[in-house]
Amino acid sequence: MIIKIHYHIYNEKFKIVTTDNIIAGHYIIFKLGKSTEIGKIIDIYTDSKKEKYKAIEIVKIAENNDLQKMYENRAREKDAFVIFKEKIKEHKLPMKAVDTELEFDRKRIKFFFTADNRIDFRNLVKDLATIFKIRIELRQIGVRDYAKRLGGIGPCGRPFCCITFLKDFEPITLQVAKDQQVNLNPKKLSGACGRLMCCLSYEHKFYKEMNIAFPNIEEIILTEKGKATVLSKEIFNRMITVKNSDGNIYKISLAEYAKLNRKNKWNIFPGRRVE
Repeated sequence: MIIKIHYHIYNEKFKIVTTDNIIAGHYIIFKLGKSTEIGKIIDIYTDSKKEKYKAIEIVKIAENNDLQKMYENRAREKDAFVIFKEKIKEHKLPMKAVDTELEFDRKRIKFFFTADNRIDFRNLVKDLATIFKIRIELRQIGVRDYAKRLGGIGPCGRPFCCITFLKDFEPITLQVAKDQQVNLNPKKLSGACGRLMCCLSYEHKFYKEMNIAFPNIEEIILTEKGKATVLSKEIFNRMITVKNSDGNIYKISLAEYAKLNRKNKWNIFPGRRVE
């Protein structure tokens, strides 16, 4: 079985052996690698052979004292974050504190930070270990992970994708936007992290496949009215806007373009022949 758990800032799916006595809404204590965490079950799914998920061991359903400990840990995380920032200033390190995570069993605490370059923080770790007396882990993160930890609302009016469901960040280039004929305005294409928005990749595969059937912008093609230059293309309507040598602008169908410009009369749509 597959369960989706919310813990810390994460919403992740994991594989479990059994779902006995657990339902959506339950808080559970589970082992993830060497860590022990507490989280809330968001949903339960049937096993999918197409996707692979990390396996976790469910220790038990959380009781009232476990929930109390969870809230205490959150308060400790806030206090630890304040100390982390103070120690950064004390050691005069060129880094910015971002977030803190204390594992449920309080055996390890993680400090997240951003920096332009690699930082030698060995003395900082020793200082923090003296204060907290548990295992200390410092992680340098990028601007995308920074935005993920801060959270927020995207231009679509919904919470950031990286918070709700995105697990990995795929590289997004301007070519992805060009393939979708999106206005190349950096302000409109960039997310809160300052990088190109992740959602540009969601429909990219569809546009890339459809573009095979269409001519390139500014390409000279044959139409029933003679040669013309391609100005734009409407993928969903399967129309192409062109301009001839006389300056007249008109539209032609994808079928007309395929009939006059393709050596073979088969287009990319299965089972459909262009007459």
